[in-house]
Amino acid sequence: MITNFTRMSTFTILGFPGLTSQYFGPVSGLFFLIYLAIAAGNIFLLFIVIYEKPLQKPTYLVFCHLALNDLTFGTVTLPKIISKYWFDDSIISFYGCFVQMFFVHYLGSVTSFILLVMALDRFIAICIPLRYPVLVTNNIISLLCGLAWFIPLPLMVAVILHVLTLPFCKSNVIAQCYCDHIAITSQACGEDVRIVAVTSLCVAMFCLLLPLSFILFSYVSIIAIILKMSNATGRRKTLSTCTPQIFITCVFYLPRCFVYVANTVGFSFSTDVRILLILLYSLFPPAVNPIIYCFKTQDIKQILLKRLHKTKIGIERTF
Repeated sequence: MITNFTRMSTFTILGFPGLTSQYFGPVSGLFFLIYLAIAAGNIFLLFIVIYEKPLQKPTYLVFCHLALNDLTFGTVTLPKIISKYWFDDSIISFYGCFVQMFFVHYLGSVTSFILLVMALDRFIAICIPLRYPVLVTNNIISLLCGLAWFIPLPLMVAVILHVLTLPFCKSNVIAQCYCDHIAITSQACGEDVRIVAVTSLCVAMFCLLLPLSFILFSYVSIIAIILKMSNATGRRKTLSTCTPQIFITCVFYLPRCFVYVANTVGFSFSTDVRILLILLYSLFPPAVNPIIYCFKTQDIKQILLKRLHKTKIGIERTF
């Protein structure tokens, strides 16, 4: 039992351990550009769905919830690491670190459940299309997305409170670009650390694998339906309606699965590479999702082209 420990008042965000000071400016600039991309892309998507009435349909409401989640995630994680490399401000308060950890894992779990709602929307639209107008309405989608935000909430609060019971007697340095569960618990000591780790892993598997199992089932069913279609044009058109959702789901899950499988089979990464991989699967989806929406969704693409055409005509008339 650990009895001699001091409650830490702050943590230090280390970022990339192998990064020399001459690269701090470019790295902070890169993170800033990534944040601008996340903020601009997702705010634009929210704006266009709210502003354009033809887009106020169940599918695009799900996109809005995902965009809000991505925007929040970028806002929670990036400003601190930008501040670390830009202003040499790497200190975060003890409870501030736990708040950041909560949002990192909570928002990741919410994303998983929103992707489940997205898959359900496409499953009903393609597999039982005659029931779609009854089963999938704006109100029902709003309720399901509300559940996606609510279900992980008590689970993540319980995880955070469980970690807070641990004594922290090691270094206060967080070997990561933001506070996450592994980085924080690695600084704890005592017999309960393993119990906390196993409990948190079970919660993480519930929030990731339960939605993933239905997502896989739904898209396999969708592909089976598409392959049975005799009309090639119908196959392409039907597949195009769920292509954005499949891309978004793959971008979220595949890098995570790669890292987990690599760790399971004993393939180890250096600390810098591990941090880079985590950042890629954490920040890449929020940055590219709006691009996928705009270029792979026919309704949004047509509205953007129409607006662009009107703007071009207006400019020509001015001159």
